[in-house]
Amino acid sequence: MNIEPVFRKKCVIYRKKQFDENVDNEITRSLEESFRVDYFLYIVDQAIFSLQNRFEQFEVYENIFGFLFSGKKLRSLDDENLKKYCLNLECSLKHNTHSDIDGLDLFFELKVLRKIIKVEDNTLIEILNQIKRLDSFPNAYIAYRIMLTIPVTVASAERSFSKLKIIKYYLRSTMSQERLSGLAILSIEKELLEEIDYTKIINNFTSQKARKIDLK
Repeated sequence: MNIEPVFRKKCVIYRKKQFDENVDNEITRSLEESFRVDYFLYIVDQAIFSLQNRFEQFEVYENIFGFLFSGKKLRSLDDENLKKYCLNLECSLKHNTHSDIDGLDLFFELKVLRKIIKVEDNTLIEILNQIKRLDSFPNAYIAYRIMLTIPVTVASAERSFSKLKIIKYYLRSTMSQERLSGLAILSIEKELLEEIDYTKIINNFTSQKARKIDLK
């Protein structure tokens, strides 16, 4: 980009050492080397760590839901592997003693489903829409819905913490947890909030009350 880097020198304040302190020989680095060590290498390390962590999460996700990724993938599995993946998915979706799906029932549903899925229906949403139209594969419908609603980023968590500092500060230290949670959701989902028709909400609210108060 033909931009000449400029490294501004900061004034270093040296603390006066006491006579009984050990005097260490401080390493003197150039401004460019300081920038490289303190900023550039730190950012690179964080990026590498984040990528490794993300790919590990994707690998776990693929091991659980990979056999449902496409109609082609589903048709390529033999019965033994398909049954193994279905039972593994049941264990992954189990909460204490309750599971969202039955692995064995899912296996039989997918055996039938992969024979009637259209060849051109290769995306997840297309397969889900076809399952919804057929209305005969409850376990497969639940499995595909769960897979399609799993968050793909951590942006919501990052944004929630950044928004929290805006919503609650020292002037609002007595705010209740319920109000804080509500304001946080409104602040995070600002784009969705702007699309809401407030007039319709007010009309619904007034119609459900015994006293017909005109709030418009």
